[in-house]
Amino acid sequence: MTEIFNGALVAAKAEVVNVASVPQRSPFRYPGGKTWLIPRFRKWLAGLPEKPALLIEPFAGGGIITLTAVMENLVERALMVELDENVAAVWQVILSPDYRELIRRILNFEMTRERVIAELAEPPKNAIDHAFKTILRNRVQRGGIMAPGASLVKNGENGKGIGSRWYPNTLAERIKAIAQVRNRIEFRHENAVNIIPFHLAQHHAAWFIDPPYTAGGKSAGSRLYLHKELDHESLFSLMGRAQGCVMMTYDDAAEVRHLAARHGFGIEEVPMSNTHHEVIYELVLTKNANIQPPSQNKPPRKKIHRQSRFPKLVLAGA
Repeated sequence: MTEIFNGALVAAKAEVVNVASVPQRSPFRYPGGKTWLIPRFRKWLAGLPEKPALLIEPFAGGGIITLTAVMENLVERALMVELDENVAAVWQVILSPDYRELIRRILNFEMTRERVIAELAEPPKNAIDHAFKTILRNRVQRGGIMAPGASLVKNGENGKGIGSRWYPNTLAERIKAIAQVRNRIEFRHENAVNIIPFHLAQHHAAWFIDPPYTAGGKSAGSRLYLHKELDHESLFSLMGRAQGCVMMTYDDAAEVRHLAARHGFGIEEVPMSNTHHEVIYELVLTKNANIQPPSQNKPPRKKIHRQSRFPKLVLAGA
């Protein structure tokens, strides 16, 4: 069942996904990760007119969308883009022959609080060291948050302390699996807004856009992400011109809904369980090639929105 919000399709709400049922493929515990979206993402790709030749993920982060699409052969190949130099270091090493040395570092690390503090206090010596320190930090800091100011885990999962999220064998297996498909994944350490315009004309591309959520001092995005300034209106304008198929995810805010309607995106509310085990809804916005949303402009349905977290920020140029 669907409703109309300012000319955009609004799909009926789905059930909360049990993330334990979704294959865990990323080496990261990523704030704002999209494991919960995987079933909806698969369904979207399966419903496209043809199998995309290329998936483009300009805000790659933990990369679960790209990894799922490539490993399950939902697309032929993928382009991942990430601006954060620490996250980029991990992908650059995993997608190179150096992944073997990274695995060795992970398997041989002695997990104690003292060793962690000493390891993270030292600046990276090389690319492999940078990747290792990033994964370590991601696994031992609260919530997987790697932004400045994040603290180390104290009690940890089930009282297991700082190493409660450090699974060296599991990490090694995930990295090996990614390395097996690395010839189908291209990674670029760049600003998404500099990459997107060069690919808008690709008819056989599918896009997954999951930008950092930012809205000033109280926004989760300000705490979770190192690079958080983004002109979202310009991003919508760009993706509205894409010749391929587009899926975007956003917090549910009135401004986002209006931008989605203005640029021809359908709107779906998808539930997820947050870190406090509360059910909240994110917006999944789609624009499929050869599938046009209705043009009628009916009044929006009555709905109580959470306080807007939509940013009014300037475009980051670097």
